[in-house]
Amino acid sequence: MKILISNDDGIMAPGIRVLKEYLEKEHDVYVVAPDVERSATGHAITIRNPLWAKKISFGNNFFGFAVNGTPADCVKLGLQAIYKDIDFDIVISGINKGANLGTDILYSGTVSAALEGALSGKPSIAVSCIDFNQPNFEDAAKIILDILKKLDPKEIPEFTTLNINVPNIPYDEIKGLKITRQSKRRYNDYFEERKDPYGNSYYWMLGKVIEDDDENYSDYYCARDGFVSITPITVFLTNTDFTIPLKNILGVR
Repeated sequence: MKILISNDDGIMAPGIRVLKEYLEKEHDVYVVAPDVERSATGHAITIRNPLWAKKISFGNNFFGFAVNGTPADCVKLGLQAIYKDIDFDIVISGINKGANLGTDILYSGTVSAALEGALSGKPSIAVSCIDFNQPNFEDAAKIILDILKKLDPKEIPEFTTLNINVPNIPYDEIKGLKITRQSKRRYNDYFEERKDPYGNSYYWMLGKVIEDDDENYSDYYCARDGFVSITPITVFLTNTDFTIPLKNILGVR
């Protein structure tokens, strides 16, 4: 397969280097990724500044293009400009350092890069290692290779991304794959006020994770239980369950 990969941790991050190393054993892999870390940028795109793409090599080996933009920019540019003559089979974003579970997907540059692939008409996958401090990138890459052996990207519906989270346990101890739903995992945010040397206030955002959605097949619950969580997500956010009640409330046909 021909695979475009990107991320939000930046082109120098170990996760994307491991992903490319494993994927290119069996596939043709092309990289377009941010020049620096762009975590938690969501689906932002650059519209008021030019984008630059710089070739990056490690040693004498060409690795990919570094772009001074967001993860979504990178996928757009990769599909529509840099590699516009290549008919990619799939877009894969990652391997992210840290989980993308529950409401993380709204903020995640990793997930947004994959969703940009879906918006552009390409099947896509976002892959993350749950542990931020000691991410198991190689095991996550093995999981993606296993999935690609079973999954024909054409079977992924239009405008859909598979959001994959790999638990922090050895590959041989992973219990298997679980098809999950996005959980209500979220954050109780607060801001810590501090003072600079001139007496001006500045703020650090802090928070605690709220995990109160322990029903079977919620993403974090299955991953915590030792399974790889695979959640099919879409770019469309309509709450269809509320359309009829809302019509009745507002007296709309």
